Amino acid sequence: MNSDILIAGGGIGGLAAALAITRAGSRVRLFEQADAWGEIGAGVQLGPNATRLLRDWGLEKPLAEIAAFPRQLTVNRMGDGAPLARLRLGQGMRTRYGAPYYTVHRADLHALLLKAVRGCGAELQLGQRIAQISQTSDTVHLQLADGRAAQGSLLVGADGVWSRVREQVLADGVAGPSGHLAYRALVAQTELPAALRSRDVTVWLGAHAHVVAYPVRRGEWLNIVAVVEGVPPVAQDWDQPGEGADLRAVLGQVCPGLESLARAPQTWRLWPLHARAPMSGPGEMARGRVALLGDAAHPMLPYLAQGAAMAIEDAAELGSVLAPERSADLPAALQQYAQARWQRCARVQRRARRNGVIFHATGPLRWGRDLSLRLLGERLLDLPWLYGHR
Repeated sequence: MNSDILIAGGGIGGLAAALAITRAGSRVRLFEQADAWGEIGAGVQLGPNATRLLRDWGLEKPLAEIAAFPRQLTVNRMGDGAPLARLRLGQGMRTRYGAPYYTVHRADLHALLLKAVRGCGAELQLGQRIAQISQTSDTVHLQLADGRAAQGSLLVGADGVWSRVREQVLADGVAGPSGHLAYRALVAQTELPAALRSRDVTVWLGAHAHVVAYPVRRGEWLNIVAVVEGVPPVAQDWDQPGEGADLRAVLGQVCPGLESLARAPQTWRLWPLHARAPMSGPGEMARGRVALLGDAAHPMLPYLAQGAAMAIEDAAELGSVLAPERSADLPAALQQYAQARWQRCARVQRRARRNGVIFHATGPLRWGRDLSLRLLGERLLDLPWLYGHR
């Protein structure tokens, strides 16, 4: 390759792509529109399909130093707290799939990737918003909002659910609101009563809502996310203030432990969930000399906890197909990437949507769900097709 590979977006997906591509031997220039490095959000769950790749990039030890290593996932009914099912994580997950299941603060994972990318020599530019994209037979041209220009051999759009790259390359509209809202909070475990502290991933399923809590930052903090059905107050804003009283009113009567946990945070943030229909073909991931990655390609609802993992998988595949010794025909390499990724990502999108219906079920569907979880337990919760992917 005789010119740089350009990346739009410096979030987890963009940094993972920069790391994978530079490790494969290509030069990278990354453009982030924010004026400072950072990441909005709280917790991220990373299954073995993602931690295996981070290990391959030499990040196993630093990741273990910032993450938590939950022992199990438990699923309970929201109303009375009755247990429904359990999935072994911890050493059981490592034994089954050869890599751990971690929970990590999103900002910590971002900082880890940023340090690794800087160590690989990628060129990182802040405050650079892409205004216009054009392609020729051998080059991608970027016009930046400040009037400057850049060009490279290809462009990776990793600029999130409201991707400017996707808007210009696919022109297929914006990701729409899903009708679901996520309330997010972080609480120091030392500030919680002993009965509310946890080393596990715990889920409570209710009518039109569910809550999940798990440890982050070496287990020192508890990440709490409550997803409810409702209309967002502002359509395109990830980080809005949320009111705990509003959340508790939506949840209604819940078991005492969950009631206490919902009252514990002093501050809640509100995250309107946006998504697209599952992908229908490889053309939604690559066109000419432009590839899409992560939420820019396949934004998904969080009911499978795989958004960050799919972006990391995308990045690893890009690094593989763009290794200079493997590909001289870059558009063909991007088509290979798209063919390798779109069906798996579409499957995860579909399963996440399906889980959303099941998690929030009422009536006969809820009864069937609870019975199935009690009878089948781990056989329903464990997903070899997902966690065992290589």
